[in-house]
Amino acid sequence: MKTAKLVIGVVSMVLFVIIAMQSCAAGISNSLEGSGEVSGTAGLLLGICMLIAGIVGTATRKGKRGGAFTAGGFYLAGGILGFANAGSYSDLYIWSVISVVFGLFFIIGTVISGKKNEQ
Repeated sequence: MKTAKLVIGVVSMVLFVIIAMQSCAAGISNSLEGSGEVSGTAGLLLGICMLIAGIVGTATRKGKRGGAFTAGGFYLAGGILGFANAGSYSDLYIWSVISVVFGLFFIIGTVISGKKNEQ
């Protein structure tokens, strides 16, 4: 479980760069079109949530439950934010699904490993 949390954290930090670049391009496109969408900004916020969650998840992978639940919360919050504001930036749906899956992995994995440790 510790190795998986480390890998997901590192992948999240790398994905931040990709999501941020795409979100900047989507934001410029939204601005030039005058569409009034905020999908570029939502993508950037999703990327920031994934970066924070990746750092927290990597730093607290050997610790207790608090760090994993915090990372999972950031992943889920970013995913919900992305789903709510995707608009014409359709890649944001993909990044949101990945973020929600990572969040559920952190939360469910921590609950399951906590129950195994209690027994």
